Amino acid sequence: MSEPFDGETIRLGISTCPNDTFAFHGLLERKVNWRGLKFQVELLDIQQLNLALFQQRFDVAKASFHAALRLSETYLVLPSGSALGFGVGPLLLAARPYSVPLLGNEQRTWCPGEHTTASLLFQIFYPGCTRLEHVVFSDIMPGLQRGSADFGVCIHEGRFTWQRDRLSLVEDLGTRWETETNCPLPLGGLLARKELPADAIGRVQAVIRDSIDYAIGHPDETFPTMRKYAQEFEDDVLMQHVRLYVNDWTQDLGAAGRSSLVELSRLAAKCGITPEDVVLEIFQV
Repeated sequence: MSEPFDGETIRLGISTCPNDTFAFHGLLERKVNWRGLKFQVELLDIQQLNLALFQQRFDVAKASFHAALRLSETYLVLPSGSALGFGVGPLLLAARPYSVPLLGNEQRTWCPGEHTTASLLFQIFYPGCTRLEHVVFSDIMPGLQRGSADFGVCIHEGRFTWQRDRLSLVEDLGTRWETETNCPLPLGGLLARKELPADAIGRVQAVIRDSIDYAIGHPDETFPTMRKYAQEFEDDVLMQHVRLYVNDWTQDLGAAGRSSLVELSRLAAKCGITPEDVVLEIFQV
């Protein structure tokens, strides 16, 4: 359960993926002003962060927007720190060429967590297809190579390495989203506990925006931070990841980002995955 805010301590959770460790480098290394706050930071896999938010372990944390829909009564979305854009979607990969997911439960699809946006997209675009099993994202591609699953919804660095690993592309789920919605794909964002004072949320938002701006201005400084947590250690792959997922919408959601969240809510409700009346509240700076 959540602990009362003591006026300065913020329990912050971020993911280990390169776009987060890049964006939060300035905060983690105190390259930016913490504005009178004390950050207790924990880095976890995105599904671990989702689960921790359901348990109210964090004041502010990165979450899949799928989880954010389910947590909308307790948390609001910060305008900075999101991962969304065009060409950023998860890939649906197959262990064997020319395989496609079919209705029924004989085939198995591995997803990177029950409340991830990647899992939500698979359910939106392939309703009732295959048997879903949720595993840690880094286990999906090795599992496909071993034949432990028929399909896998791949996120993070695997988007750039699947051909090297001799896997087959079924569909880019992000491209499917873009075609059907004309919106950037909202993958995840920073959620803040609604019980926090507005002044505290505002200071957190300002520190995060400063950290993102610092990383963009000093990219070479971020490599040690990214390498410490990344599954893929090659610098060019890390920067591919950053260039794809850190963009103008990471600095501020803007109108397009807000529209994308409305679309995600609409499609999730249309498929019966979330209630129809879910509205994501975005903190007003």
